[in-house]
Amino acid sequence: MKNIFLAMSFFAVVSVVAQTKPVQKKTTNVATKKVVVAKPKERLIEITTDYGTMIAKLYNATPLHRDNFIKLVQQGFYDSLLFHRVIKEFMIQGGDPISKNAADSIMLGMGSAPGERIPAEFRPNFIHKKGALAAARDNNPSKASSNCQFYIVQGKKIDTTQLNGIYNQSVKQNNLFFTYSNSQKEIYQRIGGTAFLDQNYTVFGEVISGLEVIDKIASVQTNPGDRPAKNVIMKMRLLN
Repeated sequence: MKNIFLAMSFFAVVSVVAQTKPVQKKTTNVATKKVVVAKPKERLIEITTDYGTMIAKLYNATPLHRDNFIKLVQQGFYDSLLFHRVIKEFMIQGGDPISKNAADSIMLGMGSAPGERIPAEFRPNFIHKKGALAAARDNNPSKASSNCQFYIVQGKKIDTTQLNGIYNQSVKQNNLFFTYSNSQKEIYQRIGGTAFLDQNYTVFGEVISGLEVIDKIASVQTNPGDRPAKNVIMKMRLLN
C-alpha cells in the first residue's frame, strides 16, 4: 500500500513602517493535543475438546475472516463438529458441517456453510507458526477461503537454512514481495510451524492458550484419510 503524504508551505511577509514607534512582535502560543486512537479489541474464542481447551484470538487485520468466524460461533455452527483431518507435525483441521454425527464410512472435508467463499486476506506479518488459525480452501484460482473449514498449525521447528530453502521453493512464488523478518525466523526456530503454506492460505488468528492441546490431538491414532479413529469433537464460544 502506498502512503501519499501532502506537504503545504506558507510564507508571509509583513512590513511595518513607523518613524517614532518601534516594531512590536506578537507571538501566539499554540497548544497541541495528542490524539490517541484506541485499537479495536481482539475477539477471543474458546475451543473445547475432550483433549483440553484452547483459546484463540482473531486478528482485526483480517476482518472478513474474523467476522465470518464470529458469526458462525454465535450461531453454534461449530458445536459437535469434528476435527476430521489430523496430521502429526502438520495441522489439525475441522469445521466441516457434514462431520456432525458422521458415520465412520463417510468421506469428510467437502462441506461448507451457506454462502460464498471468503476472499483471501494474506498479510505479511501473519505466518503459519505453531498455533496459527487459518482457513482451509479448495484449489480455486483466487485462493478464496472456505466459509467454515479451518485448521490449526502444529508443524515442527525450522532452522534458518531450512526456512531459506522453503522460501525459495514455494513462499517466494506465492508473493514476490514477501520476505521473512528476523522475528519471524526466530519464531520458526523456537516453536516451529508450516512455513511452506505462508502467503498461500489466509491466517486469521492464533491460539494464545492451550498449545499443548494441539499436540495431543495431532498425536491421536488415525484411520486412512487422516480421520481420527476416535472422534475429536469441538465446541466453541465467544469470550468477549
